[in-house]
Amino acid sequence: MVIAITDMPSARALRRGGPAAIPGGKITLGVTMAAVCLIVLIPLAAVAARGLALGPQGFVKAAFSARAAHAYLLSFTAAFVAASVNAVFGLLTAWALVRYRFPGRALLGALVDLPLALPTAVAGIALASLYSANGWIGALVAPFGIKLAYNETGVLIALVFVGLPFVARTLEPVLQTLSSEGEEAASSLGAGRLQTLIRVVGPALLPAWITGFTLAFARAVGEYGSVIFIAGNMPYRTEIAPLLITIELEQFDYGAASAIALVMLVVAFLMLLAVNGAQVWSRRSG
Repeated sequence: MVIAITDMPSARALRRGGPAAIPGGKITLGVTMAAVCLIVLIPLAAVAARGLALGPQGFVKAAFSARAAHAYLLSFTAAFVAASVNAVFGLLTAWALVRYRFPGRALLGALVDLPLALPTAVAGIALASLYSANGWIGALVAPFGIKLAYNETGVLIALVFVGLPFVARTLEPVLQTLSSEGEEAASSLGAGRLQTLIRVVGPALLPAWITGFTLAFARAVGEYGSVIFIAGNMPYRTEIAPLLITIELEQFDYGAASAIALVMLVVAFLMLLAVNGAQVWSRRSG
């Protein structure tokens, strides 16, 4: 006797809006909301309360000083540029790992994941050793007057290093499920490689690409350990906002540190909200 799945009690209950086949939804939702409140919302609310306790004048003085404004500009600009660079090279890396078979492919995949497992302090020391004037890479370009460490370029190098895996690993599963039949059909109809990439592959990859960009940007905005070793940490030049927060904490000025953190939180949230909105738009338009 064959019973159609649509006649099963659980399926009829789902159609009527009844209980799900797997029980515990309300309990799971409650535990999730409690965890989000304890881990995310309450600490963020405490930071906001500490910063706003300075009062309007004190908050503006601490959060929007000339030094803090330069730190914001450097942090968000460098994070955006680094995420944009990673959006390009992360796509190329994911494409190579999925579409090609070559010696050392597994090693390349492990190297892509290395920034995720490497302690940020170790990454910062390694980058400073490589890109300083006496390092292997820095020494090659130093005779041409190019300085890669202890300036804004060093900040960008560190942020690109830590953000690449987020783009590559986000795009890799999408490329694995993306069939090559569409590309072959476009090629048979006379489309060139660039047309195939823009009109066939691009729309399928765009949501994941935006997600990878968002993750790389978010990581770069909050990066601290790897940057301080290669940036030089000079006020009004290479001082990032997370470092300025740490300096305020070391001076026991918790209100100023909270005010700067609150500004970073708001700006980062608005930028991530805009990127996520673009991602939703791309999915609907696709």
